[in-house]
Amino acid sequence: MESTRQLKIAKLLQKEMATILQQLAKDQFPGTLLSVSKVRVSPDLSVAKIYVSIFPVAKTKETFDFLQLNKVKLRGALGHTVGSQLRVVPDLMIYVDDSLEYEENIDRLLRGEGESPIK
Repeated sequence: MESTRQLKIAKLLQKEMATILQQLAKDQFPGTLLSVSKVRVSPDLSVAKIYVSIFPVAKTKETFDFLQLNKVKLRGALGHTVGSQLRVVPDLMIYVDDSLEYEENIDRLLRGEGESPIK
């Protein structure tokens, strides 16, 4: 279970990363929507796992690869915005949140539009 401090820092990081990623999407990937769906912070506050939703799904690989290559720059930008509130900015681990795609696939299967996994 996460502590109150972890939850507060996760909420702060989610808000600020969302702002940074929106600006990045506007500049680097026009027509792409980047949103931070969830942030988890380690108990020692040294690592933040950031789950990013990317729409349209066709641009997921290209966008995710770009985020991975520029993780240090993203951490630096995050440090500029939260530097006055956090002593140490956590290392970023970025993951693609594909829960929406998974949910849509289940809905499609339930409607009978896809290949049934039950034969």
